[in-house]
Amino acid sequence: MKRFLSIYYPTFPAAIVYMLQSTEYDTKAYLAWLHRTSDFSVVMHRRTLDRTTVAKAFLIFMTMGIVLQIVIAATCVVLGYIEGSALTTFTGIFLLLSAPIVWAYLVIVPMFFAKHLIINPKLERQRRETKRILAEHKGLKIAVAGSYGKTTMKELLATVLAEGKKVAATPGNKNVATAHYQFARGLEGDEDALVIEFGEGHPGDVRRFTETVQPDIAVITGLAPAHLDQYGSIEEAGKDIFSLTEALKPSDVYVNLESDAALKHIKPEYVGFSSDGLDGWRAGKATIDLDGTRFELKKGKKIIHVNSQIIGEHLIGVLSATAIIANRLGMSTSDIEAGFAHTKPYEHRMQPYRLGGAWVIDDAYNGNIQGIEAGTKLLASLKATRKIYVTPGLVDQGRETTAVHEKMGRLIANAKPDIVVLMKNSVTDAITRGLNEAGYKSEVIIQHDPLTFYTNLDQFVAAGDVVLLQNDWTDNYQ
Repeated sequence: MKRFLSIYYPTFPAAIVYMLQSTEYDTKAYLAWLHRTSDFSVVMHRRTLDRTTVAKAFLIFMTMGIVLQIVIAATCVVLGYIEGSALTTFTGIFLLLSAPIVWAYLVIVPMFFAKHLIINPKLERQRRETKRILAEHKGLKIAVAGSYGKTTMKELLATVLAEGKKVAATPGNKNVATAHYQFARGLEGDEDALVIEFGEGHPGDVRRFTETVQPDIAVITGLAPAHLDQYGSIEEAGKDIFSLTEALKPSDVYVNLESDAALKHIKPEYVGFSSDGLDGWRAGKATIDLDGTRFELKKGKKIIHVNSQIIGEHLIGVLSATAIIANRLGMSTSDIEAGFAHTKPYEHRMQPYRLGGAWVIDDAYNGNIQGIEAGTKLLASLKATRKIYVTPGLVDQGRETTAVHEKMGRLIANAKPDIVVLMKNSVTDAITRGLNEAGYKSEVIIQHDPLTFYTNLDQFVAAGDVVLLQNDWTDNYQ
């Protein structure tokens, strides 16, 4: 009953506008969220509505529309009572009860016109200006693309290159056209290198970004099921991501060879990197623990010692690629090594921290099966009194959802954690099937209130524990 009544809460219009804003006013994504939401009182569970000018306009439209329909409904009820017309009375009751949902759909109309008459033309102007600024800029442009690991790769490059060069990089995980525009406008013009992250949310995104940026070097971090609700298949996502290579010489393309899904798109002429090294440089003598990742790159008599605070065997290839790109750009070995000393885990990406006497590895930003594989492999390798694995599952897996989450369950089981904590949602059963298929016999806890669990994590763990938190579901997934 509470869920049904949530459409009549005073906060309902704000929840609807929040959904519009969070989906970037995309009709398909908004409707998908609307259809799968049963309790609108918890839509804004993690964040609140950013009351921009556009958001305020939609909020006024929603509120006034609902109020107008309620007035019309009340008028019908009164007239029906006065005239003794059951039809008029029931029409009024229907209009009254349906007002919130009716306007949750009618809001699509102004959204359509706003997107095509205001938002899209503005984006096109921004793209043209970004292209002009970057075309005139003399700095080397490095594009970073892929289904996962983009921000880590970008931050590594920016940090290491900054030891010997003036570098600018797109901030955080800001990787869409508007972010590129803001980044370009903020450049001083005398940077030696620009590191630009390319997002991929819709078909053609990477191709458009490539046309705008015209990069000199590209790094493709890997291919995995992601944003399949938009791309339809991993093959189509791969075509878009690898369209980046069409604007470059093959020798200027660096690709992660440890991404199985990417292999069919990789040409022999590309520079492939892996935990073995790249381009004649061999990685060896690796040590990985909660303090970081350490190894050496060797080519003939040349040696680069890599010592980074980021953790995981799967990152040896990424670290190696960073070192060799820096070497290619003329940086000295000492500057490269000094640059790695400043590298650290990016927020929510294999980020270890102490919680009481326990270690927590925060990998909440992870959103693909390759990240799950890397995380569970790391958890299996660590020593702990208890190993605890926590996840809600993955989003945007499209028709691969069931298969991916069953595989995820098997990967978790193979890591042999003492406790598995799953956040109750639409993929929980698939993960559980995977756990059972792999013969997992230890404790499984199903949590119905993720926010409360994460907030009180310190009450759940004990000294000597290692806890791996992988992925997080934003408000538009339940």
